[in-house]
Amino acid sequence: MKYIKVFETNGLEYEQALLKGSSQLSQLQDIVGGYIEVVQIGGGEIAIVNEEGLIYGLPYNQNASMLSGQDLVGNVVIMDYADLD
Repeated sequence: MKYIKVFETNGLEYEQALLKGSSQLSQLQDIVGGYIEVVQIGGGEIAIVNEEGLIYGLPYNQNASMLSGQDLVGNVVIMDYADLD
């Protein structure tokens, strides 16, 4: 089983089992609260963010931003690119 790292804007961080197949997209959309955007962060890892996070004025995600080296807003999933179905 593969796991993703979830970084919420309130500072909460946890791991969650990654679903397979068509359920994976729904899972990621539920976590970020909308359509997803994939952001390359290096080392084979990606950040999954809300595609419209800036438009909706989602709060800054300090922990995910520090980890990725980029300014990210809203809840963020960090995972290996190879784990995407």
